[in-house]
Amino acid sequence: MVRAEVLICAFCVVLVSTSIIEANESVGVNWGTMASHPIHPKIIVDMLKANGIKKVKLFDADGWTVKHLAGTGIETMIAIPNDMLSTFSKDYDNCKDWVKENVTKHMYNGGVDIKYVAVGNEPFLTTYNGTFVKDTLPALKNIQKALEDAGYGDQIKATVPLNADVYDSSNNKPSTGDWRSDIRSLMIEIVKFLHSKNAPFVVNIYPFLSLNLNKDFPLDFAFIDGGGKTTNDNGVQYNNVFDANYDTLVWALKKSGVSDIKIIVGEIGWPTDGADHASVDLAHRFYKGFMKKMANKKGTPLRPGHLDVFLFSLLDENTKSIAPGAFERHWGIFRYNGQPKFPIDLACTGQDKWPVPAQGIQYLPFKWCVFKDDKKDEMAKASENVNYACSIADCTPLGYSCEDLDKTGKISYAFNIYFQMQDQDVQACDFQGLAEITNNNASRNGCNFPIEIMSAGDRLKLVSVTNIVFLLFIVIALM
Repeated sequence: MVRAEVLICAFCVVLVSTSIIEANESVGVNWGTMASHPIHPKIIVDMLKANGIKKVKLFDADGWTVKHLAGTGIETMIAIPNDMLSTFSKDYDNCKDWVKENVTKHMYNGGVDIKYVAVGNEPFLTTYNGTFVKDTLPALKNIQKALEDAGYGDQIKATVPLNADVYDSSNNKPSTGDWRSDIRSLMIEIVKFLHSKNAPFVVNIYPFLSLNLNKDFPLDFAFIDGGGKTTNDNGVQYNNVFDANYDTLVWALKKSGVSDIKIIVGEIGWPTDGADHASVDLAHRFYKGFMKKMANKKGTPLRPGHLDVFLFSLLDENTKSIAPGAFERHWGIFRYNGQPKFPIDLACTGQDKWPVPAQGIQYLPFKWCVFKDDKKDEMAKASENVNYACSIADCTPLGYSCEDLDKTGKISYAFNIYFQMQDQDVQACDFQGLAEITNNNASRNGCNFPIEIMSAGDRLKLVSVTNIVFLLFIVIALM
């Protein structure tokens, strides 16, 4: 329940606020912003600093977000979306203008520590049907040249975050690893270009997806806690899919003649809802094993030592596409309101601790929208309204963490989540006369009916209204 959650997380602050976590510099986080009510960037940056997180990866170069990283020393990767690749591949002047607007303006004394520019994001996914194949490498080259011409070539490197499906192996043996046949020649060109510019190869590896997409995949092999059955590859032992996947990439790079190129794991994590194996308990298990691996600096059999990693992700994002699955909205280490879901060893010390939650979060009034008790004989109409609500708001928990709700409970959940997303507008709690607003917490059966937070825009509006009221008070006092 909301109030209980806030109290629990206040306790989290007591646990961790006595000393700021000093994090391993190799561990970063992905900061996505696809939420109906995003937290103000300053609050997020303060949360990153409080948790000792010194590296962040963004999915765009939004100036309002990036500027709040100035003076923090947080190493930053900004990004160019896939839909801009065509423009940048064809017109170098566009690349120069983009670098001026999104890089140069932040590069002052005490500015933003931009380290990388991500050119696209997983552009070679098979689901894109080759849409970005022709434009990615030319765009990469043009952006790197624009960085060099602006004087940042040694300081900032352009790269391309790629999904692990750009390489594969036969019989699940890493030593047989090579690039996917349809893009093999292109991948060799890309890695050789990255290597020539001393830029890293960025790969997204998801043990969860290996498990989720294959019903026969052994559960324990997805985790990094020693419980997986060992497989042998020419004398090299693998007991988890992450090591095997990573070393498959190592082999592909070696066969391309760039065996010493730096590798960054751009995304790795575990969702907490929206799929059979997506839960807080399993996410905690995954991170516990993975962060212990980071603390021990074991690396993988073919790349021992520390790993450069960005955890995915910092926060849940309730407006992400759920085409790949409902779990897409639940990858966060922190909930939508910046409250941690479980203890995690962000400092890579070998011991879990509750992360420091976001400070200064303001909630909408404690009101819920629920299905009227006297309308239970209008289920057909209620179903139509639920479909409408869930087409706009995030109802993904209903199939998983909130599946124990009865029919009326699920209707109320859908009504409420839509009501919250619409900033508790009275008109958003009507649903053809089926719903009503209540001050009683509607949470039930272990399912939290959330109260939405004030988004960054709402906070600015509140400040503006407060200032106007204050000025009016002064004017009246002077009359």
